[in-house]
Amino acid sequence: MRPIVLRVGLCLAGWAVAAQAQTATSKHPFEVLNQFSESVQALAARVAPSVVQISVTRYAAREGGDSGRTGVVLGRQQSVGSGVIIDPDGYIVTNAHVVANALRIRVTRTAPGAPISDKSDRTIADTLAQALAPPVDATLVGVFRELDVALIKIPETGLPALPFADYGKLRQGLVVFAFGSREGLGNSMSMGVVSSVARQPDPDSPFLYIQTDAPINPGDSGGPLVNAEGEIVGLDTFILTQSGGSEGIGFAIPSTLIKLTSEKLRKYGHMHRQLIGVGVQTITPTLASALGLPQDSGVLISDVVPAGPAEAAGVKLNDIVLAIDGKQVENMPAFMTALLSHPGGQKVRLDLLRGSGKLSLEVASVEESHTSDRLADLIDPQKNRVRQLGIVGLAIDKQTESMFPGLRGPYGVIVAALSASSAASLTGLEAGDVIHEVNGTAVSSLDELRATLAKFKRGDPVALFIERDGKLQYLSFEIVTAER
Repeated sequence: MRPIVLRVGLCLAGWAVAAQAQTATSKHPFEVLNQFSESVQALAARVAPSVVQISVTRYAAREGGDSGRTGVVLGRQQSVGSGVIIDPDGYIVTNAHVVANALRIRVTRTAPGAPISDKSDRTIADTLAQALAPPVDATLVGVFRELDVALIKIPETGLPALPFADYGKLRQGLVVFAFGSREGLGNSMSMGVVSSVARQPDPDSPFLYIQTDAPINPGDSGGPLVNAEGEIVGLDTFILTQSGGSEGIGFAIPSTLIKLTSEKLRKYGHMHRQLIGVGVQTITPTLASALGLPQDSGVLISDVVPAGPAEAAGVKLNDIVLAIDGKQVENMPAFMTALLSHPGGQKVRLDLLRGSGKLSLEVASVEESHTSDRLADLIDPQKNRVRQLGIVGLAIDKQTESMFPGLRGPYGVIVAALSASSAASLTGLEAGDVIHEVNGTAVSSLDELRATLAKFKRGDPVALFIERDGKLQYLSFEIVTAER
């Protein structure tokens, strides 16, 4: 508790001075402090209903075994993280690592019914009596692992969603508040300041993070970092620590990246981004000196893909990127953000420095290839639906097999998409998985898969033998519906 007390004392030093100045004319010398405290309470009352606890069930390796034998065995593992509601229709953003390899994702939030108010007069009894809504199964909408962002959805509407803050207005020293489920303790809150508005973990990292001294601990991952207006400044993601707990060095993904990513995940189920056929890296003084570059910082073209859009437009090795679509590019994160926000179907304007001369090139962009996009043209959402699994599937044939080169088994059903149902959240299936067997019985068509599943009753155990990213594994669960 002592570090928190010291931190609050520092943050409120200015308020204390102002309160002291009012002593001579006010009957309540600490009135300003009380007003600040009331403001923080009101903020908590406004934000807390939008913060959720996420419980994940997955298989993980653990030490030990039966009868005294030792070794690595697989067992079910429960973990807890956090998330924040960003859309009233049930969309929740969290970290990708929170829901990674999940067999089941469940969301717990504050029970509905109590009005959201900017004023909070909750007593200790009120807090102890605060009910939680029953856990709800969530569906994984999409994941952008590179940024560590995931979008999930629960089948509810009219939820209290938080707006995104303007990242461009973020300043060092801004008072911020971290919400989450630290160590599994839901609806926890801490206060601090923005230590740095833009921190790069390493020079070639494509993303920037917000650094804060607001205490962030295990279980807070995916929770929001908010400003005094209750807007999402960032998404709590990782900490630097030697003790395992908060040491005042926490990092959050900026609001602008969360908003951009969540919108694309919601629309496509993955990141739809434009590629121009180049590789880039950060210019360091040593690299600049060795290559005789005209500047010792910025972004260097270190690779040009043969026969790609950039080569066709005239981009050369060792060109220095000055701007993309008129936006100045000074580092890798700026380069990545500019391409992520570039609209599809339009050429990318590159302003380059080549030697001592500047030039501008128009480069055609191509969308990053995703198998699920190609499958979308081959399926009928109704005819290809498998209700018991909550999926839209497609049988492996000569046409689809060509989309999945190197399949371990040239038979089965491809998971083309997940539906927003409880069944989808329980199976652990992901788009792109190939179902080869059900409880040891091979399936080679949608009809065979449906017929096999039709034999099960509610509560029966099921083991799907699937292929994911070239690896074979089992997914086990219990049937939750006998619907066909």
